[in-house]
Amino acid sequence: MKDKELFAELPASLVNDLLNKAKSLGDEFYENLNEINQMRETVRNTLYQQRFIQSALEFGNIPSPTTCGVDGSYVVERLLATDLVVGAAVAFEGMSAPETRYWEFPHHKVYINMEKHNPDTNSVVRGLMMGLELELATNAPHDVVFLDGSLTTPIIYFNQAISKAQGTAVGDLFVENYVRFLKCYRKILYSSRTDKAWVAIPKYTSKRELGEHFKWPGHFDDRAFLTNVLGTGEFTEPVDMQKPNSEWHLGNPNNRKDIEELIDDIIAQLNQIKVMYYKPARWMPALRIELPSAVAQNRNRMAVVLIALKNECCNPSIFEPFPLYMSDRMVKHLSSSIPAVRQMVSRSVAKKFDGDLGEVFLNLHGYRTETGR
Repeated sequence: MKDKELFAELPASLVNDLLNKAKSLGDEFYENLNEINQMRETVRNTLYQQRFIQSALEFGNIPSPTTCGVDGSYVVERLLATDLVVGAAVAFEGMSAPETRYWEFPHHKVYINMEKHNPDTNSVVRGLMMGLELELATNAPHDVVFLDGSLTTPIIYFNQAISKAQGTAVGDLFVENYVRFLKCYRKILYSSRTDKAWVAIPKYTSKRELGEHFKWPGHFDDRAFLTNVLGTGEFTEPVDMQKPNSEWHLGNPNNRKDIEELIDDIIAQLNQIKVMYYKPARWMPALRIELPSAVAQNRNRMAVVLIALKNECCNPSIFEPFPLYMSDRMVKHLSSSIPAVRQMVSRSVAKKFDGDLGEVFLNLHGYRTETGR
């Protein structure tokens, strides 16, 4: 976008207010950042004394593990007469040593359907998308599988979806596959296989497990704070994840006993998730790594995860592991494909419709003006 177009449709007075406020925001941020800078050495000494900071160099030479990243996206295109609903998950293999084990194609899963207007469709298709991600992740034959977001995200999305699933086709599909999705989730949280690790790498976080323990200033979350404290190759010892304000909950349609057992297992493992931070390169921010307890408590498995992260964080322009970046980049283009899908639907209907073709295109038009949005 050209500079002259940045504020093209905003009132001049509003633009002036924004620009005038920017300087004071900069001054405030400077004070917060300067406070961290002045505390850096004191914080590092405290963390070292308590063995909270260690170096990945202590693990020595470990063979490069194979990796992949999994991410998902969904789109609800609201048309005048109906909703076009799409949910997808994509897996992308990392740059580590070539994988010789067979992985069945395709490395993606997708759902697409027309749905009647329903304000709960977004929540349901988001839960389905998460289930597809977990299925891909559990089927991946790699040593380390990176998940986008938090290890707790699935239970939140699943609970929202199962509570609103009635009355929609996507809801029926989610309920039909609910047990399978829960089994995948449990498998990831248990991580009982010693030759495999699933780890979550959330980009955005507000958690302060270490900040609250060490009484750090509350201006920044742990990830932002430790980005300015950790040196290259350093990591923090795993700690318990910050607990939610209320107990974890997950819906159980028809109060099925088999589902209740799955839910109990999942919640038990969620309460044991560990968190650590690692700075794989000088140009990288500290990565928040959420680990199943079985991985965090095994030094060798944790070392494999850190080596995998180091190998996949080798581009200064990418602030996350490469396979996660690529899977995110691919699946986020899902929305740009929807106009083409909608056009093909319109053509298919138009070939069969005996009435006024204008009605076809009007009913399959977006519910709002499509220019300038």
